[in-house]
Amino acid sequence: MSPDSPTLPMSVTVHITSGPLPLTPVAWSAHQGYGALVTFEGVARPMEGGRLIEALDYEAYEPMASKMLRRIGEELVEKLGVMGMCIEHSAGRVAVGDISFRLRIAARHRKEALAAMDQFIDRMKKDVPLWKTAVMRQ
Repeated sequence: MSPDSPTLPMSVTVHITSGPLPLTPVAWSAHQGYGALVTFEGVARPMEGGRLIEALDYEAYEPMASKMLRRIGEELVEKLGVMGMCIEHSAGRVAVGDISFRLRIAARHRKEALAAMDQFIDRMKKDVPLWKTAVMRQ
């Protein structure tokens, strides 16, 4: 964050949902004054490891998964100067075509929002105790 930027309270929210995420994101009030609101949605693909699947089963080791998601979000808000994040992830079964992960980032400009999104997803996959198992088609 540049020295002449006003310091705003950060907003990082985390929601772990049983089953697929709803099409409508959870209510979240990002800071006023943002110039970019970027959303990424991860959708269960029809193939995993070259084989057709019908669903993914997600396991979340709670409460550690939520704490780690929040910590990564807060670190990136601080490091990159974004204004806030809303993180949603599924636990349990998510059918092909359904949403299993949603990340919304509010920032002054798109570049820091996109950088935060890329770094968040990389760290989440590496550091957060969330696992998926493919449910193969019968």
